[in-house]
Amino acid sequence: MKRAEMQKLIDGVLSGEMRAIAKTLTVCENDPEGSIDLVRSLYSRGGRAHVIGITGAPGAGKSTLVDRLALKWHEGGKKVAILAVDPSSPFSGGAILGDRIRMHNTAAYPDIFIRSMASRGVLGGLARAAYDAVTVLDAAGFDIVMVETVGVGQGEVDIVRTAQSCLVVLVPGMGDEVQAFKAGILEIADLFVINKSDHLGADNLERDILTLLSLEESQEGAWKPKVLRTVATKGDGVAELCEKIAAHKEWLSSS
Repeated sequence: MKRAEMQKLIDGVLSGEMRAIAKTLTVCENDPEGSIDLVRSLYSRGGRAHVIGITGAPGAGKSTLVDRLALKWHEGGKKVAILAVDPSSPFSGGAILGDRIRMHNTAAYPDIFIRSMASRGVLGGLARAAYDAVTVLDAAGFDIVMVETVGVGQGEVDIVRTAQSCLVVLVPGMGDEVQAFKAGILEIADLFVINKSDHLGADNLERDILTLLSLEESQEGAWKPKVLRTVATKGDGVAELCEKIAAHKEWLSSS
């Protein structure tokens, strides 16, 4: 990439131009080596955004929850960006990029930035370019950057290296209490979100998670993961979840 072209993208990102941000993310995806200097130039201009990871099994309602959270923060005057990672087919290499279809509330607001990104065969729940994308969105001045992973399993925990606050979204009826004690994805949670909590089995799931947390030894002053209930399709519990995420950010700043 020519220096003049790169500087134009940098200036556009720093001024919050949506088109420049989108073009920069495309460069990061399609030319990882060529975008190194571009991302490095933007890295020093970030550090203000609260990066929130949303992960969990397929069908847990992550996209709908992200949609509701983004709308709530937008109403509160926050500048919000969403990075939604979808799985790529191991056969065709293509991806539907369908997570944003469920984000019909936020799609009505042109100042909420939504970017779909294919995993391109990378394991761990994220695309390789996701790390650079977070840097770009941070430099662009967004207050909140939400990263929704693909529907992940118990060992796909790359999000913990990217996000400052990690939400693990669970739903009732997807396994017995043994699932709550398996190592991996449950160990990265700062907040456990029981979505679709109006379904049968929510009480048992909450009890199992609390049992798991009671077995952990924590140092004095350490953050203790919280368990919250939501019904994302109705917006129930979203306001309380926003408050707990803000509390975790405050803890990160003060600890």
